[in-house]
Amino acid sequence: MSHKRSGLLPGLAAGLVAALVCAAGLGAAILFQSRLPTEVTAFGNGLPLSVALSLLIALLVALAIGAVRPRNRALIPVGALYAGGAVVAGQIAGSSIMAGAAMRGRDTPAQLSDITVTNASEGLSSTLSLYRGPLTETWPVWLYIAVAALAALLLLALRVSRVRRAQFPEAATEEQEEPEYRAPFEPVQSPAKQPAGDLFTPRQPAGD
Repeated sequence: MSHKRSGLLPGLAAGLVAALVCAAGLGAAILFQSRLPTEVTAFGNGLPLSVALSLLIALLVALAIGAVRPRNRALIPVGALYAGGAVVAGQIAGSSIMAGAAMRGRDTPAQLSDITVTNASEGLSSTLSLYRGPLTETWPVWLYIAVAALAALLLLALRVSRVRRAQFPEAATEEQEEPEYRAPFEPVQSPAKQPAGDLFTPRQPAGD
């Protein structure tokens, strides 16, 4: 099976582009979350909103990979890694820039001018501490990653199985149309069997 027919290479490229776009979008949502209505960010301590963003990332990654009609099952775990990695990259990027801006004494809502390499590098150490703490404290961070990865895994598994089922009858038809192999001097049709006669059935006279 070639890469073109299996959709492996196009699926990898499309999924990577979608993951990068989703990571940038999640980072922007974290950085500018203060501009959102308080009712949205404070509802459920922000857990429903973050889970919804993780599901949206998984959906976008799965749609990007599924658009190439993939048949290769290797794209299923790769898509899950793309979705989970997009959540991690977005969390690190948005939180690092926010922490770096706070270190410089900025109390106002984040601006586009705060998106700098300096702020990201200065706030990176404090952001990475979110992943090093005990699980009882960092479980929301890992929950968002797991939700995105698992949702993308299930969506891509469903998509790949549908594509393979849709193309399977075509392969079966091609196999049936192939001519049957016959050995040399093998008759096209096997001779008809003569009914076995008994003692009272006259035999056919032998030919000259």
